[in-house]
Order: sequence, then C-alpha cells, then structure tokens
Amino acid sequence: MKVITITEMDVRDLRFPTSLLADGSDAMHADPDYSCAYVTIKTDNGVSGHGMTFTLGRGTEIVVEACKSMSRLVKGERADEIFANFGSFWRKLTSDSQLRWIGPEKGVTHLATAAIVNALWDLWARIEGKPVWKLLADLSPEQLVSTVDFRYITDVITKEEVIKMLREKESGKAEREKFLMINGYPAYTTQVGWLGYSDQKVRQLCHKFLKLGFTSFKAKVGQNVQDDIRRCQLIRESIGYKNNLMLDANQTWDVPEAIEWVKKLAQFKPIWIEEPTSPDDILGHAEIARNLKPYGIGVATGEMCANRVIFKQLLQAKAIQFCQIDSARIGGINEILSVYFMAAKFGVRVCPHAGGVGLCEMVQHLQMWDFISLSGSSDGRVIEYVDQQHEHFEDTINIENAHYMPPSAPGYSTKFKNSSLLDYEYPHGREWQRLFQNGTFQKPID
Repeated sequence: MKVITITEMDVRDLRFPTSLLADGSDAMHADPDYSCAYVTIKTDNGVSGHGMTFTLGRGTEIVVEACKSMSRLVKGERADEIFANFGSFWRKLTSDSQLRWIGPEKGVTHLATAAIVNALWDLWARIEGKPVWKLLADLSPEQLVSTVDFRYITDVITKEEVIKMLREKESGKAEREKFLMINGYPAYTTQVGWLGYSDQKVRQLCHKFLKLGFTSFKAKVGQNVQDDIRRCQLIRESIGYKNNLMLDANQTWDVPEAIEWVKKLAQFKPIWIEEPTSPDDILGHAEIARNLKPYGIGVATGEMCANRVIFKQLLQAKAIQFCQIDSARIGGINEILSVYFMAAKFGVRVCPHAGGVGLCEMVQHLQMWDFISLSGSSDGRVIEYVDQQHEHFEDTINIENAHYMPPSAPGYSTKFKNSSLLDYEYPHGREWQRLFQNGTFQKPID
C-alpha cells in the first residue's frame, strides 16, 4: 500500500424518530430514537472511510464529543502504517493515559472507539477495492491475527492457537465463498416482536415475514408475564411450531425472576432467552443457563457486553449458548475478531445482534468472514434482521429468501447518503427542524 495520510476526521450526530411508531421498543427501552455517532475519516489521496456506533437518541451528543476528543490520535497518522500494525494502533487508541480513565475499554469511550475503528476498516476496504468480508477473508492468518490485541485473553486463547485454527480452515475457503455468493447467509427477524406493537400489527408482520421466507422470529418480553404469554401464543399461532422462536428481555430481570419467568414461557419452545439480566453478571447468566437447560432453552447475550474480557468470562463460565457480538458496542472489528476466536475455541455459535442503525449493514460482513475463514458453517447460526433505516445507506443490504446476500461494493456498507445527512443530522437537519416546528418533538435547549 502506498503512503496515505489521514488529514481530517468529521463526526456527526444522526438521529431517526423511530419512537413515533414504537419501532425498537422493548422492556427497558420504551421510546428509542435509533441514532448513531457517524465518523468520516478523510485522507490525502481522496479516499474516505465511514464508520458509526449505534445509540438510542439522547446521549448521542456525548459519544460524538468522545469521538472528537479521540480524533487527535488519528489525524496526521499514516493509514498504511495503521493497517500494517493495526493491533498496536488499536491498543494506542484504547490506552490514552487520560481518556482511558473514563473507560477503560467500556462505556462512552469504547463506543467512540468502535465508530473510529469501523471507519478505519471501511477506509482500508475502499483502498483495497473490496467489501470488508472479502478483505478479511483474503488476509493471511498472520495478517489477520496482527490486527487483534490479545492482552487480557491469552489465558484462553493465543495468537499461535488462532493461526493454527485459521490454517486448518484454509482448505475449502474458495468453495465456501462460492456457496455464500449463491445462497447467502440465513437471517432471523425481530421486526415482528417490538413490545410497543399492537397484536394486530404483530400478526400482520408475522405473515409478511413468513411470505418472505423467514423461519426464525424474535419477540420482546419482560414487562408483564401474562402479556408475554398472550403475545407468544399469538406469534406461535401465526408461525407454527416448525419455525423458530427466540425471546429477548433486554436486561429487565433479576436472576431468580428470569428463571421463573422463562419457565412460564417454556411451553412456546423458544430456542433462547436473550439478555435475561444485567449484561455484566457473568455468574448470573451461568445460573440462568443451568436452570433453563432442562427446558431446552439457551442463553444469548452480547449486544451490551463492554469488551472482550466480559465475553471471555461468559464463555469460561458456560453462561451463554449463543454469542451475540455487536458491530458497534465493543471496539470495532479488531476486538470483535477476538470474540469470534474465543467462541470458536469454546464451540459456541455466534449469532450477531443487528437491531439498530447500520448494524445489519456491518454484521453481515463479519458473519460471512466467519463462515468462509473460521467456523466454516452456518448451522444453527443466524444474523438478526430489522427492516429499518436501510434506505439511508449508499450500499443497502440485500435480503433474498430470508438470507443476507454478500455485499459487492468496496467498504463496510456504512456510508450514508448525502440526503439523509441533510435530513437527519441532529438538531439542524431538515426533518428534525420540521418535527420541532410542528410540535412532534421538543426542540433541544441550548
């Protein structure tokens, strides 16, 4: 790669008024406005990288400021040197001696890290003229491993082990890539299950997605057990018992409450209960998993896991049966790769979380790389699909017969259309100004 210098880093606060229709609503988040801190990294050769981290409205401005604070670690750096030593640069980004104090590697600073790192991967893929999944799959085992910071996880997995794992999967990569290009990667939908939807809307959406070929459906639960029983019954009546049902409580329960509540829903044969309690409670998840195992119900979590260390402990404690990486929660692709490596060693299936702005766009790349280069399988693995905000991206996702079809455009599928930036940048975007003027939303106080 020729010498390329990063000249500028722009950060924007983008928000979409999804609370108006209860889109995204669950037991803990009643009125989310799907949003993101959107980072654009510009270079002296004219190529730009675009990345984001997902948020729910209020508070996005804090993540934006964190990105701006971290920009001094990026501007002026040579992109070619970053990509040649990406693991070392990732550590530099997460180890600033003053910023680290308000993490470390968690919270707002780590969300900002994800936005910046995602933009860097988009930049790298655009320079190489490849979609991110193809860039990852084409890297040698040694190159791929060099992008990851293994600090804090070598008691579970080492660089040498990962290189061995990747080399063992070299045979058959071309065939798996060809299979993926023809068949795509299986998806499940959460669109039928938002907690704020009426029963009629749930029925309509179940029938809609059945016609589109979906066989796996997720429902939000956790506010009222009788309502959950009614809604699960309604969904099962719509999709039958040959199709898969998953449940998601979004962290609302204590550990004993989670166990007893899910037992009452066991009659509906859910595959997993997602985020049954605090995302930081490793031992609590393990206790829930032990108690629900006789019912054939697994535990899934990950969208709110702070970093690779939390994932490491969840896997060590056998606390999860489904590992749900999120493309914008931990520190971007570099750290996510480490979670894939650990999950592969423990034999735990990765089923990415993707309920939010840009998350479907990004996680498809990660899961496709995993299929080609690491796990070599899609059995029992699915990518979440939410039918929202895709129209705002230049390279929109392509779902055929409930499968994600591999993106072909260079990058991480993360570049917003200019019209969407003009409409939804908060608070001065055209659409937000209209919503303030007609009284739908209150104008923010300066």
